[in-house]
Amino acid sequence: LSATFGRNIQVTLVESDEIGTVGVGEATVPSILTLHRLLKIKEPEFLKATNATFKLGIQFERWKDTESQYFHSFGDTGSGCWAAGFQHFWLRGQREGLASDYGDYCLELQAARQNKFSLVSEQRMNYAYHLDAGLYGQYLRQISESRGVVRQEGKISHVNLDSLSGYITSISLDSGLTVDGDLFIDCTGFRALLLGEAMQVGYDDWSDLLPANRAYAVQTQAAREPVPYTRAIAHDCGWQWQIPLQNRVGNGLVFSDHFVSEQTALDTLISHLPVQPETEPRLIKFVTGQRQRYWQKNCIGIGLASGFIEPMESTSIHMIQSALMWLLLMFPRDGINCTVVEDYNQRIQREVLHIRDFIVLHYHVTQRRDSELWRYLSSMPIPDSLQNKLQQFKTSGQVFKPQDDFFAENSWIQVMMGQGLLPSSYHPIVDTMSSMELSQFLQTQKQYVQNGLEKLSPHVQFVRAYCQAS
Repeated sequence: LSATFGRNIQVTLVESDEIGTVGVGEATVPSILTLHRLLKIKEPEFLKATNATFKLGIQFERWKDTESQYFHSFGDTGSGCWAAGFQHFWLRGQREGLASDYGDYCLELQAARQNKFSLVSEQRMNYAYHLDAGLYGQYLRQISESRGVVRQEGKISHVNLDSLSGYITSISLDSGLTVDGDLFIDCTGFRALLLGEAMQVGYDDWSDLLPANRAYAVQTQAAREPVPYTRAIAHDCGWQWQIPLQNRVGNGLVFSDHFVSEQTALDTLISHLPVQPETEPRLIKFVTGQRQRYWQKNCIGIGLASGFIEPMESTSIHMIQSALMWLLLMFPRDGINCTVVEDYNQRIQREVLHIRDFIVLHYHVTQRRDSELWRYLSSMPIPDSLQNKLQQFKTSGQVFKPQDDFFAENSWIQVMMGQGLLPSSYHPIVDTMSSMELSQFLQTQKQYVQNGLEKLSPHVQFVRAYCQAS
């Protein structure tokens, strides 16, 4: 807000040092680069300040079954034609023994597997970051305050509403201070003090689709050099994350206390750490879902106050960013416009529903039946929106991306095939190529990736030269 409008608006942040943040959103997605361009952030400076490394995707281990792994990269896999994506050409190539692994045709995926990364202008890759969330907050605070944002220390004791309109007029702090305003953004986390408690906006609980409601988070020293990808390792009681920073590794385990005790989950996490933890494990409780409205009267919920989808695909920071971007586009000048508010709510809700379906996909399409959790996940009813997408891909190999779906078609393809869902057919346009032409086409696509890999440096070498933290 301060970067876009400058001092034409007055922004006051009410915050208390006594209230901690969740602080485990340490992996991001490529959309964060758009936010940083808007804020005119210098990449090397930001990376040094947050002990950051680069991220080319996520390696999923033991999700399809207890032995296999696959990679969800941020890049494109091959190139198709106007009527059919690359997966159709690859599917025919597989049938005729002309194609190798699907991931062999993606530069980002192969770079991640070989622990390589560079910013090569003629072959720029899609990437995001692993970062220290606490240091990132401090870094953004400095930028905001330099542009006029005022930080007010204190805890909210009461939210004051206009008796006629129901609008928020001010918030009272436990110090006795009152902070008034025209527009209020609720960033109070899971409690949602403004949007949930004061404005009485309900919450849609998605625990039947995403039963995980707990996470343990802990930090360790690095057991090896940082790799340019996040690891998501499935266990019989949930799944574990590993996020490599320059100076340490962020670890955690996501689970449901309906299927396993907190102690068993903690024991599972500790036993699978590469080295002993250097911080006390922290338990985070949550309920997956979303507020029934994101914008109500003159209050907007952003971040955890508006809802939460578990951190499997690192979407939490993206959803904060997306909500802010739409707010900037729809920012009220002369009071609250009900039509704008409805449009805002519908746009955010649609995007979140697509993300929800994508996360459910990882859990539901699996061959695992080795625990009560996985048996439930594989047999649970899923939304029609997801069922239709799975059926369409299974029968035709097609993935049609709605405009408001954050995840690219290739993301859906990589996860569906990685989880074991392979199409039974491909687009007929592929058969206009002879077998020799198809073989040459596939080889050209693969050579493009190999040429790109030769220009990349080892990831850790690039980080040290480009953004080594002090």
